[in-house]
Amino acid sequence: MAEKLEVGQILKGKVTGIQPYGAFVALNEEVQGLVHISEVTHGFVKDINDHLTVGDEVSVKVLSIDEEKIKYLYLFVLQKSLQKNNNKLNHRLKKL
Repeated sequence: MAEKLEVGQILKGKVTGIQPYGAFVALNEEVQGLVHISEVTHGFVKDINDHLTVGDEVSVKVLSIDEEKIKYLYLFVLQKSLQKNNNKLNHRLKKL
């Protein structure tokens, strides 16, 4: 990433992996960060898979940078791609 990463920055990324404790988001080919399950959305998250899937495009905010772990980022999801949310909502409405 050509620009210097800073706490508070808002960036776009893509979910590359999901674990019970959070999701990994790639900001580019060299930099990725962790979104802890508690930072996925407001309120309690029982299953992260209800909120994120691999391939989702998300806007994230950099919460902290761990220089000792090669600039490991801790992120907060600000917004998911609206298209995916609309598709999930329409699918659920059709079931009703």
